[in-house]
Amino acid sequence: MNKANLTPLCTQQYSPKHTLSFSVLALAVLIGISGCSSDDGKNGVDGTPGANGQDGTDGSNGNPGFAAATFVLANNGEANAGTVDLINQNAAKLKTFNTTANEGVAFDGLGNLIQASDSANGSIKTICQLTNREDGASFANNIDREITGPATTLVNPKGIAVAKKSGLIFIADFGAMQITTFGTGAAGDVAPLATTITEAAPWDVDYDQTNDRLYVALTNGDVAVYDNFVSGEFAAMPSRTITPSDTNGEQISVNIHGIVYDETTNKLILSDVSSASDATDGALFVINNASSADGNTSVARSISGPATMLGNPVDIALEGSDLRVAEKSNDAILVFSNIFTGNSGDITPALITATTKPESIANTVAQTTMADISDSETPNMALLGVAVSSNPSAAGDTTGQISRFNTALNTELASYNASQTIESVSFDKAGNSYTTFDNASTGMGGIVISTKVAITRDGQTYNTNQDSIITGANTGLVSPKGLDIASDSGMIFVAENNETTPSIAIFSTCTTGDASPLMNLTFANNARPWDVDYDSKTDRAFVALTNGTVAVFDQVKSKLLSGETSINTEDRLITPANNGEAVAAPTNIHGIDYDALSGTLILSDVGSAAVADDGKIYVLNNTATASGLVNISATISGPATMLGNPVDIMYSGSDLYVAEKSNNVVMRFNNILSTAGGDISANASTDFTAPESVAILPAWLNE
Repeated sequence: MNKANLTPLCTQQYSPKHTLSFSVLALAVLIGISGCSSDDGKNGVDGTPGANGQDGTDGSNGNPGFAAATFVLANNGEANAGTVDLINQNAAKLKTFNTTANEGVAFDGLGNLIQASDSANGSIKTICQLTNREDGASFANNIDREITGPATTLVNPKGIAVAKKSGLIFIADFGAMQITTFGTGAAGDVAPLATTITEAAPWDVDYDQTNDRLYVALTNGDVAVYDNFVSGEFAAMPSRTITPSDTNGEQISVNIHGIVYDETTNKLILSDVSSASDATDGALFVINNASSADGNTSVARSISGPATMLGNPVDIALEGSDLRVAEKSNDAILVFSNIFTGNSGDITPALITATTKPESIANTVAQTTMADISDSETPNMALLGVAVSSNPSAAGDTTGQISRFNTALNTELASYNASQTIESVSFDKAGNSYTTFDNASTGMGGIVISTKVAITRDGQTYNTNQDSIITGANTGLVSPKGLDIASDSGMIFVAENNETTPSIAIFSTCTTGDASPLMNLTFANNARPWDVDYDSKTDRAFVALTNGTVAVFDQVKSKLLSGETSINTEDRLITPANNGEAVAAPTNIHGIDYDALSGTLILSDVGSAAVADDGKIYVLNNTATASGLVNISATISGPATMLGNPVDIMYSGSDLYVAEKSNNVVMRFNNILSTAGGDISANASTDFTAPESVAILPAWLNE
């Protein structure tokens, strides 16, 4: 291959003003390893008969063999500000998304992108399920949400960090000279949960979740360290300050921007842009023993010089021991392998990939592979506890309350108040609660989304700096009842029970306010739903109808992604039966749980809502594709069961928890799939005022 043909095959394009800033060595690096595939060298000259020819020239190296990974890259140039690129380990672009934000990026535990912006008013945007969105898609109010407005105090937010376990966002606000904290569920023009003034303008933050320690990169060259930051109620003053220094104790840092703490090695990596107007004076520093470092600290490794291509390294991301650098002034993504080891000095990056004005870079977050809580398939799964919502007919002390009990149902562990007349509660895979409510005075219902109710909230109430709400005329929510969360798809399924427009309304888990549903599912004969269970494995929604039947909708997500906004009739209708005869009236299905592993459907029937002893639990086998009359394999009913109005149920993978409203009790029936049924007592129970719903809380939520 002719060397003259190498450059057009590369993705890198550098203007003369950039190439002149670097040495011949750096320029050779650009041509030789900047994201190109390997190539054959030029053939040598044939020798005369009987003599050896001349050796050919060496080919250029291909890309280093980095482990497969994906990253999100925020752009902030004149032509691309407001966009982010999804890139692979070699910085090859996979797709672009229009977030309309331009600064720091991070992911929450559900795979939602959280991005800061200072392009207009300061804001924080949450982009739902970014990696699953289409190439070229944009921020949308009925899918995504934003924190912005005067009350937020946001001025020039830059780098951000997410405390996944506590559900908090920490924001380095350069213009306000403070760290601003919100809950991950906050939205709109709301006040921060906390603000922490810094001694110099901050640019980036990183959080050590295990040790509750916040590291803040300051533009005066220091790192402020806050121990026990959350547990200490967002300490006003740093515990200590780290100043990167040489072996003589002299400060060598100037203007720190990027910061990454590696918990495995207890090391801190910093990027220093030095002078923002100089495209050659950037540096990287590695600090050992970061958790205890204090004062002028000799760096373990320092990288700078013309071969590094470090000018304005505005952000960094660590994957294993490979450090990726968003190098803004020189329009490149740089990769430095084995960042913790090796000599200091003028080190050539392992990979250089051209891109236009990168501002921030972050690893995408691998979501937990565990099933949603309503789809539990693990027998004897360890539980944190069981959540129960209270909904008395007359407002009282427990109105709006979500309590958490132990699995034995003999100890209340914690409680939270959603500050609404709530109906059902469910949880996503991060432990956030979603609670339906209706309001008799306004004739309008909604969904309260509260951060980390399954894990950390105890004795607290709904707060706009942590939580948010979906309600308004566009939502169509009037009398919502049961709901289900599909975390990996970012969908909330809500059973809207009102007489005029009954449906299953599907909302984004990230939206807020008066948002329209993404899709509505409606029923033949205008039947009214009470609860819904969505099975993500088969993309199928099972709906409990108050006429005593179960509607089944197939390919729900697939139809939504294809552009459909409504499914007007169920694909199948299941009617519980005994010996081929439909269950006699009164029959009124409320609770529903489908077990995909066995194909079993578990239902609760309140019978007559006015009668406190005619409730039933049904177990139906082989229902995955069933239609029409389906014989009940086991029925639990009778005086010993205490079933009157069993308004909600949830299966744990082995046991069934029941919210029995008319008799003010929460119960557990063990090994429900193998029960023979009959008039049997619950294996465990507890008194509880007007329980409206029940949800299991797997122990892995707290990991």
